[in-house]
Amino acid sequence: MTDVLHIQKVSGVSGSEAHLLSLLPLLRRRGWDARMLVLHEGEPGAREFVEAMRAHDVPTDAWRMRFDLDPTVPARLLWRRATIVHTHLVHADLLGLPAAALARVPVRVSTKHGFNEFRSSRVIARADRAVGRLAHRQIAISHGLARYLARTEGFRESDFTVVHYGIEAGREPPPPPASTRLATVGRLIPIKGFDLLLRAFAQARAELPELTLELAGAGPLDAELRAGAPDGVTFLGRVAPVAEVYERNAIVVVPSRGEGFGMVALEAAERGRAAIVSDVGGLPEIVADGETGTVVPAEDVESLARAIVVLARDDELVRAYGAAARRRALDQFSAESAADGVERLYRDELARRSSAAAASRTSRKSNEMR
Repeated sequence: MTDVLHIQKVSGVSGSEAHLLSLLPLLRRRGWDARMLVLHEGEPGAREFVEAMRAHDVPTDAWRMRFDLDPTVPARLLWRRATIVHTHLVHADLLGLPAAALARVPVRVSTKHGFNEFRSSRVIARADRAVGRLAHRQIAISHGLARYLARTEGFRESDFTVVHYGIEAGREPPPPPASTRLATVGRLIPIKGFDLLLRAFAQARAELPELTLELAGAGPLDAELRAGAPDGVTFLGRVAPVAEVYERNAIVVVPSRGEGFGMVALEAAERGRAAIVSDVGGLPEIVADGETGTVVPAEDVESLARAIVVLARDDELVRAYGAAARRRALDQFSAESAADGVERLYRDELARRSSAAAASRTSRKSNEMR
């Protein structure tokens, strides 16, 4: 079996972690010796992720970092042997890729997962591009993310192979309830746009007083959002698993200002729910506007409020969108498809490196015979 070491700094379980919890077991079942190295600073969410990965029978090590970008990490990595090193997110890129290059790991892969405010820094952009050159292949989880990285950090879109996240098919979902029931899920941080949603919901509720909204998630904006929330909003805190939140609501809203992929939209689709999403990152790749939901301009409160009212008034359309969303999720965004994309990249790069090595050996022999 070809040994593959995945590396990521983890503080909690969200989109990238859920992706790895699906991907690595599938790779192992397909014959890859996929292993996980978790970098952390003692966060409870990191422990939760390690336990979940081990429960999936994926060999997992956890290294505690003394501080951000701990230089002892690359020093320790020099002694780890692998045929493929696959890094995820900026800490693993900055700490793992240089060490893997120094250790002459045959294949080095990096996956970019999301929008980040720090990427607007010229220093960060230069560092990210420089480290990116140490990877033989780079993955972006959506075409939208590849465009964002090209625009923000100076990459070329062609630098990236796009491999979407995937999702496992669950049991057949129950039919949606009244279309006036809305839900949203995510960390309570500015980029998720929940302040925009609350303003739009207040406008929509002025037209449809029966509207309700459940907000599942925790984060630093909790108190601020609660203080400004209109009537009809229920804060659930962190919910796991979240499927029941989707199932007891008819429409899921993802109002993000930035989103590398948009796992909430895909989870909602798998549960057969219509969605209203902003036109950023991977969200328009998941939600087909006018077929499985509605796509609105990011940060446009008026458009978001109007989309809520239009859908909430049309039970039949919401049911049709939800059914189409589930079909699309299972057809185009399966967990197996995500594993296919990663596995294909590994095989292509291994074959390319093998061919290059064979050509080099042939060249040396030819020179020796002269």
